[in-house]
Amino acid sequence: MAATTGEDGKVLQETINPSSQNLSISQLEDGRLEKNTDDTEVKHPRDGIPTWKWALTCVGLYLGALLYGLDTTIAADVQGSVYEALGEIQNLPWVGLGFPMASVAVILLMGRLYSIFDVKWLMVITTAIFEIGSAICGAAPSSDALIVGRVIAGIGGSGMYLGCLSYFSVFTTNKEASLYNAGIGLAWGFGSILGPVIGGAFSDSSATWRWAFYINLPLAALMSPVYLLIFPSFRPNKEKTTWQSLKTIDAVGAGLNAVVFVLFILVVTFGGATWAWGSGRTIAAWVVWGVSFAMFILQQTFFIFTDAESRLFPLHLLKSRALVLVCVGTATSATVVGVTIYYVPLLFQFTRNDSALQAAVRLLPFIVFFIFFIMVAGGSLPVVRRYNLYYIIGGALVVTGGALLFTITPETSVARIYGYEILVAVGAGLPFQNGYAIAASKVAKQDRAAAIGLINVAQIGFMAISLAIAGALFQNLGYQSLKDALAEFHYPDDYVRSALAGKISPIFNSADSDVIDIAVRAIVDTIRRVFGMLIGTGAALLVGGLLMPWEKADFAADLED
Repeated sequence: MAATTGEDGKVLQETINPSSQNLSISQLEDGRLEKNTDDTEVKHPRDGIPTWKWALTCVGLYLGALLYGLDTTIAADVQGSVYEALGEIQNLPWVGLGFPMASVAVILLMGRLYSIFDVKWLMVITTAIFEIGSAICGAAPSSDALIVGRVIAGIGGSGMYLGCLSYFSVFTTNKEASLYNAGIGLAWGFGSILGPVIGGAFSDSSATWRWAFYINLPLAALMSPVYLLIFPSFRPNKEKTTWQSLKTIDAVGAGLNAVVFVLFILVVTFGGATWAWGSGRTIAAWVVWGVSFAMFILQQTFFIFTDAESRLFPLHLLKSRALVLVCVGTATSATVVGVTIYYVPLLFQFTRNDSALQAAVRLLPFIVFFIFFIMVAGGSLPVVRRYNLYYIIGGALVVTGGALLFTITPETSVARIYGYEILVAVGAGLPFQNGYAIAASKVAKQDRAAAIGLINVAQIGFMAISLAIAGALFQNLGYQSLKDALAEFHYPDDYVRSALAGKISPIFNSADSDVIDIAVRAIVDTIRRVFGMLIGTGAALLVGGLLMPWEKADFAADLED
């Protein structure tokens, strides 16, 4: 059964007889033809969709990816302003973490939904959820309300991002997919790196930090006619009713998966900063996390309250060495991006007394090279085909750039820091988005959606996890370093904690320049140690690339079931 979309936006169906067409591969899991063996003409996945409609669809999809990337990092440079307006410094990490945490908690479930329901309407619904969350953030009267809005926006954003990937998996050929996916990476990367710039600009303006979240509303409204009237419809599983499809969802697995991610990020974030590491609630939270993780593994392994076809996590794909290592490469490159985006602006705020906007602009070298090399990698991968090279070269560059960032002091020149940023940007950009095309080429047709889901978890999940770990390092090491450095001045703990949120602490209002210099050196040393994460993740990226099979991926062929 081949499915495509006609001029009127409705799904068309056409029955194909494989034997009469002499096709060795006649039917994809999503119902469209892609390849034959005797050069018989077959329909393109976009057959029946006018070029102008497809162009507008791509614009809408790339805007969705850009907004998702924007909101992933926009909180990086508004936290000081949020603290000044709403207080409650203990909630500050969640302003940044709430969005990616919620995204990764539901991303496997979203992937399952996209495999059984109409892609268009899921995209519309999740975009609406994202906008509702953004509106709550902009109007938040308290930090608790802001966090709730970030969580809601994260759930919707996860669906938006997966919708982009789903559209391109349905309406592009294998050869085209790599470049289209690179476009998603370009849009997401552009948004994620512009996030601190836009957030900083609003924080320093009369519009205030609230417009860092409100900005999503007019942008989505602008594209709503495209979403509603232009986007083609496609439902992968038309044989089952909506109720029958809903019954196949692994609700138990989805719940356990969400608990595992949320609990881990919660304990890492609160540990040391809010809860003492040895306190009863910290220990209890780790125990609950461990039990939940074990239950999730058992439930997925033995199909408890689910079956092999419907289970949430595709454990069988972990038998592929190449796929596992590609996931490792995706996770490590996402970690590099997250840590760099959040802590380079902070470094300049302390060492150069930059405003939020000025500090964010310092990311421009990273932005330009990261985006450029995402496109270079996406365009060259189908030609080079030896995918491991991107991970090996990328890992070596990240280790080098990370090691250099580990040497920074308050006196390190701006030019040197820019150079270190560029090394890291190139290293992270080369493998960042390639995993989607590689994963699709390494598995059978019916496993492609699951393989893409794994890459999503690696990319989005580990960015959230890495930000939580980096935040814990910064808060715990920074607090102790500041406390020790300023011991003779007897500042209260809340002064020390607030100093880590930016230059909004009474410590930096001191008339004593020696106090300010001591504090800046302690905080820069803490940021330097956070950059040590780049060395470890770069090494993992490099080793993973070296362990990958030395082979050429076949992006033109479909694998049999």
